[in-house]
Amino acid sequence: MANVAALFRVCPRTGLQYHRSAEALIKLNAVAGVVSLLVGGILALLILLTRWQAIHLIDAENFYMFLTVHGLDMLAFWIIFFEIAVLYFCSSTLLKSRLATPGMAWAGFALMVAGAVLVNVIVFMGEATVMFTSYVPLPGHPVFYLGLILFAVGALIGCFVFLGTLVVAKAEQTYEGSIPLVTFGALTACIIAIFTIASGAIILIPTLLWSVGYIKSIDPLMYRTIWWAFGHSSQQINVSAHVAVWYAIAAIAFGAKPMSERVSRVAFLLYILFLQLASAHHLLADPGLSTEWKIFNTSYAMYLAVLASMVHGLTVPGSIEVAQRAKGYTKGLFEWIRKAPWSNPVFSGMFISLVGFGFLGGISGVMMGTEQLNMLIHNTIYVPGHFHATVVIGTTLAFMSLTYFLIPSLFNREVINPGLARWQPYLFGLGMAAFCLAMMGAGTLGVPRRHWDITFAGASMPYEFPGTAWLMLGIMGVAGLVAVIGGIIYIYVTVGSLLWGKRLDVGAYSPKRSVLRMPVATALTGHGGAAGFAAPGTFVFAMVFLTAFVLYYFVNWKYLSTVWGMS
Repeated sequence: MANVAALFRVCPRTGLQYHRSAEALIKLNAVAGVVSLLVGGILALLILLTRWQAIHLIDAENFYMFLTVHGLDMLAFWIIFFEIAVLYFCSSTLLKSRLATPGMAWAGFALMVAGAVLVNVIVFMGEATVMFTSYVPLPGHPVFYLGLILFAVGALIGCFVFLGTLVVAKAEQTYEGSIPLVTFGALTACIIAIFTIASGAIILIPTLLWSVGYIKSIDPLMYRTIWWAFGHSSQQINVSAHVAVWYAIAAIAFGAKPMSERVSRVAFLLYILFLQLASAHHLLADPGLSTEWKIFNTSYAMYLAVLASMVHGLTVPGSIEVAQRAKGYTKGLFEWIRKAPWSNPVFSGMFISLVGFGFLGGISGVMMGTEQLNMLIHNTIYVPGHFHATVVIGTTLAFMSLTYFLIPSLFNREVINPGLARWQPYLFGLGMAAFCLAMMGAGTLGVPRRHWDITFAGASMPYEFPGTAWLMLGIMGVAGLVAVIGGIIYIYVTVGSLLWGKRLDVGAYSPKRSVLRMPVATALTGHGGAAGFAAPGTFVFAMVFLTAFVLYYFVNWKYLSTVWGMS
């Protein structure tokens, strides 16, 4: 064991202990994710300037090709690469354990890279313009499906390496008691990922065989039902992962412990049991599925997953408030939040992520999950407005925030241009929030989700949208440009810090277990209690959220009543 233990590097700034193999894989997965984000972001700008009808930049053929690649690079490759990095960090680094089967981990990474490259190349060749959903009977080139399968298998290997590392840490007693809450959240993401990838294999392997002619046909309804167990559930991996990041950043920035670790763990457990059921909201307009199936999946059972998100949305800021009040910020309801480190992008990005995910993604998601209300906005631009609020504001911004902590700790570089880094979460997060709201507004007015040209030029039966819809698309365009600028700054700061940022002390490799520095020690490897509710400011925020939720929910029922007029 001495030789194995000697492969640990101790970060002199945080005391975090990186196993050599895990450290390299965390770095490479994070870098691969950022490369995917860069490609997807460039395409996002082109798509934005096309959906902004006043500019309408690119032609139809390239629009749908770019939309296919954008969806896969952003929703699959960027996020899952980064999530694998988070899994290795939460297992090997936080538990001070060697990485289980490094060889398998490297093989998994190689498969993920090969799959992502194959998919990008074959779509850019014009051989698989089938959108993110790749619905049959619209065919893609066999290499497209092969690339997706290779990427999924690589990610699945990463999940098993994570689980193996937990077993190694337990067997070698590298931690005491139960695993920390942050690692428990990562475990939740891993379990959901295994379910998700298995669902993808169930449908993508037959689709690959269909694309080469070994299977005559695939039933479209069966495909859509199983595919969404993969397509939507892949976003539930994100939710679990970015909530774990919220808890981690609360610990890093404030030394905050969970208000009640038991309650937070139960909330993660509810994710495992019920979160995937939200997949059904993509199928509510499909006549082939029974009303009973739709209502059960999107109502009674799904509400338990909503409850879990509400618990996290209360306990994360609540733990920050408790930590701040313990430091003396006790004046009034909100001194604790006014005196928070808003100039620190690690904190500001996380908090904008939390608020944006809850108010925009959460409320709109529950509305979309109601069968009757879903009919108002199904397949309109409202839908990408919702998932940009969840995946971009929620997950992507949370991952960006964590990056600012990892650059000096993991990559041993000083963050360049701290002034730009300070503003980046605000430009990206607030720009994306306005972007999402504008898309939701345009979708409520009926603007279609994927149509290249809403003027329907040359159509035999043209349709003209109201002026308000055009205004919403203009706001979407301007806000989207602000968010793109925020994304460019993130890429610049991240890549620039790695290339020419000031080198920091790497630290020594040692066989001894490290001691975490404050405040990281307080919660990343510690355990919270249940000392009672001492966060009145957070309670007020929760009441504001509840009021907004109730009002928006019933406003949509009122809107529905005007659509279904009685004669």
